[in-house]
Amino acid sequence: MWRDRGYQIDLSPSYKQQWAYLAGTDPKRRASLEQGLRDQRYRAILCGRGGYGGARLLETWKWPAVPEKWLIGFSDITSLLWSLAQTGISGVHGPVLTTLAQEPDWSVQRLFDWVEGRAIAPLKGAGWGGGRTTGKLLPANLTVATHLLGTAVQPDLSGVILAFEDVGEAPYRIDRMLTQWRMTGALQSIRGIALGRFSDCENPGEETVTETLRDRIGDLGIPIVADLPFGHQGANAALPVGVMAHLDGNQGSLEIDST
Repeated sequence: MWRDRGYQIDLSPSYKQQWAYLAGTDPKRRASLEQGLRDQRYRAILCGRGGYGGARLLETWKWPAVPEKWLIGFSDITSLLWSLAQTGISGVHGPVLTTLAQEPDWSVQRLFDWVEGRAIAPLKGAGWGGGRTTGKLLPANLTVATHLLGTAVQPDLSGVILAFEDVGEAPYRIDRMLTQWRMTGALQSIRGIALGRFSDCENPGEETVTETLRDRIGDLGIPIVADLPFGHQGANAALPVGVMAHLDGNQGSLEIDST
């Protein structure tokens, strides 16, 4: 799909490697990432999958000083996106190479529009109230972001709009994660929360995910919008990382500032 649009796509020589549950050892995966960063022919790094292992690359490692280029991915790639954003480079929380073909046409076009310099339309969801706010957008997989709390990879959360999605997490585990966010004080200075899809997270007979989310964040007194079309197992609308966004908890919208 990228090639059909006129892009040159090269696969890293190590892309078929495997080491335990990872795509190669940490040094080899870092080397592949650095190669893509330093090679001036490349304007973007397209992640092939999520899974697990991104945060391991960031231990005792810093991003090299290279020209700004796109990093595109989601789920486990949250750790890389959040870390890169601290250097002033905005990546894209969006479809990886192995999920792009499953996206609806509008979502594919949205991704290409953003990386090619065009504005993208607001996303519509279900507003939980709280008015309207503006802040720096930090999209994330909730589980991965939770495990970044208190580390050097955790960005400054003051004045941000968090955008969370997840997959395969029972309501009690989502409760546990959000309780940790509350107890660390990480939610005290944020301006709003945008909620995407929480796929395969329901356990029959238990509290629903929506009930859990309302219980754990509904009392924060900030704009919250749920049911936005991003995350696993469905449309995964591209969301820029670290750019200004507008969240309307009354109208149920998330708008990206294109300026």
